[in-house]
Amino acid sequence: MRDDSTGGDGGVPHLSPEEFRKLGHRMVDWIADYQARLESFPVRSQVAPGGVASKLPEHPPEEGLAGEAGWEGIFKDLEDIILPGLTHWQSPSFFAYFPANASGPAVLGELLSAGLGVQGMLWSTSPAATELETRVLDWLAELTGLPEDFRSTSATGGSVIQGTASEATLVAMVAARERARRHGAPADSEWVAYASTQAHSSVLKAAMLCGVAHGAEDTTHVRLIETSARYGMRPELLERTIREDLDAGRVPFFVCATVGSTSSGAADPVRAVGEVMARTPMRASGGWLHVDAAWAGAALVCPEHRDLLDGMSGVDSLAFNPHKWLLTNFDCNAFYTRDRKALLDALSVTPEYLRNAASASGAVIDYRDWQVPLGRRFRALKLWFVLRHYGAKGLRAHIREHVRLGERFESWVSEDERFEVAVPRSLSLVCFRLKPLPGEPPQATDARNRELLERVNASGKMFLSHTVLHAVEGAPARYVLRMAIGASMTQERHVRAAWELLASSVG
Repeated sequence: MRDDSTGGDGGVPHLSPEEFRKLGHRMVDWIADYQARLESFPVRSQVAPGGVASKLPEHPPEEGLAGEAGWEGIFKDLEDIILPGLTHWQSPSFFAYFPANASGPAVLGELLSAGLGVQGMLWSTSPAATELETRVLDWLAELTGLPEDFRSTSATGGSVIQGTASEATLVAMVAARERARRHGAPADSEWVAYASTQAHSSVLKAAMLCGVAHGAEDTTHVRLIETSARYGMRPELLERTIREDLDAGRVPFFVCATVGSTSSGAADPVRAVGEVMARTPMRASGGWLHVDAAWAGAALVCPEHRDLLDGMSGVDSLAFNPHKWLLTNFDCNAFYTRDRKALLDALSVTPEYLRNAASASGAVIDYRDWQVPLGRRFRALKLWFVLRHYGAKGLRAHIREHVRLGERFESWVSEDERFEVAVPRSLSLVCFRLKPLPGEPPQATDARNRELLERVNASGKMFLSHTVLHAVEGAPARYVLRMAIGASMTQERHVRAAWELLASSVG
């Protein structure tokens, strides 16, 4: 043990390399043990509000830990305080939301990123952080079948790892506005963005953040277009709304098409949306089409699912989250654009302290100009490790198995006369519910489904979520349950056990 009472560090109790090594081994062992016993925990946390905070000291510690030995209390608290307060997203019986995949290679990449402590805001602050990111995103573009002009090797396109799909939507929107200005729209224009009623709330939030929308209730500047019975955007309504806004003197500049909506996994007709933009003056005046494929984009590694993005020739940017369904732990969003100039024009700010010869040469990428924050972690490491460990075959097998399990679950629902599939399955997402009883009002049917959901979730054996599919084309709004299959360790036995619990829990 070193003597921390004297020396140039002023007695700061840093871990020695050997202490760090021992604790690091122990922490990796703890994580591995956690993964091995995941199925022993209630999937949804059972603690009441305030239950975790009540076990934590009110004030911060005055004295630090005495080296390795002092960490015994931390490992005890992990077991006694943290684990009971977790909802176990990596549980193979977690079916509530779209997955938040983690895998061994990704965790090791995250560990290495933290250990290296690199800040990759500029190429010059760590060339490997930039060039590895560029290369692995080009690999991912190839694996998902994206057009060549979305890759770094193209004349106009490129890609970057954002934190989330919400950040990707925001940077796409500010790039869209910049391009519309280049096409002659005044800076003080009354801007209008479009998405379907099923789009993620991040579209509205992006519009609020960049000043397009004046609040969460602003339906003048963020137009939510009604959908078909399959919950995809209706192109004819989009066209009508764009023309109405043009006639009113507003400036349509941005459309977000969703592929794999949160509620039902619905996909907007990307090709038809692009054709609407081309038929109206919107495209000629710089209008931007962004595709939010946050969850479903991972399925593009399988060629049989690439019809999801029919119409990419009219798309300006696309984003999806490897951290959802491609075995890469949070956070990792792959953002692609075929107009990097608009992005750089919108986001580049260069104070004197960031100027350097490499950037001035124009021969390198400075990813701080591709995102909202200045600083950035070395996130490419975990994606690199995942791609190298699993390879294209392993990634395809991962997706295909979950889609197969979705098909199995859908078949069990369809075969039980008490249940119904609410909308056709989307990849590995199944929306289903108890059927209405004869003469039963919709509110009572919804209540029975709510009770079923709470009953199975309270068991701790599984975790599902719900959504409300809004009224469309004469059909009433419906409360439905969501079975989102996608956790890294989910096998058929977990899906079957979930179905058996559901079927036996009907009141």
